[in-house]
Amino acid sequence: MDSEAYSHGHHPSVVRTHALRTAEDSAPHLIPHLRPGMSVLDVGCGPGTITSGLASLVDSGDGAGRATGIDRSADVIAEARRLAAANGVRNVAFEAGNVYGLPFEDASFDVAHAHQVLHHLADPVAALREMRRVVRPGGIVSVREADYAAMTWHPAAPELAQWLRVYDAISRSNGAEPNAGRHLLEWVLAAGFDAGDLSPSASAWVYATAQRRHQFGEGWAERVRESYYADQARDLGLATRADLEAIAQGWRRWAADRRSMFLLPSMEIIAVVPAG
Repeated sequence: MDSEAYSHGHHPSVVRTHALRTAEDSAPHLIPHLRPGMSVLDVGCGPGTITSGLASLVDSGDGAGRATGIDRSADVIAEARRLAAANGVRNVAFEAGNVYGLPFEDASFDVAHAHQVLHHLADPVAALREMRRVVRPGGIVSVREADYAAMTWHPAAPELAQWLRVYDAISRSNGAEPNAGRHLLEWVLAAGFDAGDLSPSASAWVYATAQRRHQFGEGWAERVRESYYADQARDLGLATRADLEAIAQGWRRWAADRRSMFLLPSMEIIAVVPAG
């Protein structure tokens, strides 16, 4: 399954946006379950800022407690290593790898975590089974997934509505499910977890302050013009260059409007790996 396409791609605008994420804003459901000395695997880690945050939370100060980030892109792994070193995070490691065939022995970790990864995969259930394989009995598989169709914004903006239609079509052309949040429980059960071992929850990102609107709106304005989103939209006949420029300008107008807000909801599940 190495041929699967990552719908966002790794354009600098994407990596820069993902590097703003933290363990606190991206894994709020997992943090209460972490303890010093734990070993954590972060699947699809991207630039590794969440991974480094998880590493800090399990650091026991005596060399125990580590986090390992894994991602298919060697370039983004290099950036994750650079950022971790720049921030002085020492109990973290990064390596290239594939969630469908994790390069670790059975029961190697206390926790396997994936944030906004499954909605890019053609077989999220297989990925969840592989994550479960590398977690010890009694350990945790933690997943958090957005639901694109549940996103909402104000004021109404036809350009953002077109952005969403194009993204949905791109994602589905890659065999993925952009509305993963609503499917998450179904997928976790299909991966072999028992309903009694699951703790579902939900949380949301809100972009409503000037700074957050600017980061989100300008980030997407650049992405729809220059990233893999733009390439796929044109190649699939979903949008012309002029269409993409109009979407980008719509994002900028939205970001500049002090009345604007964007709500991005996510579903979360903590799944305990059963003993025996």
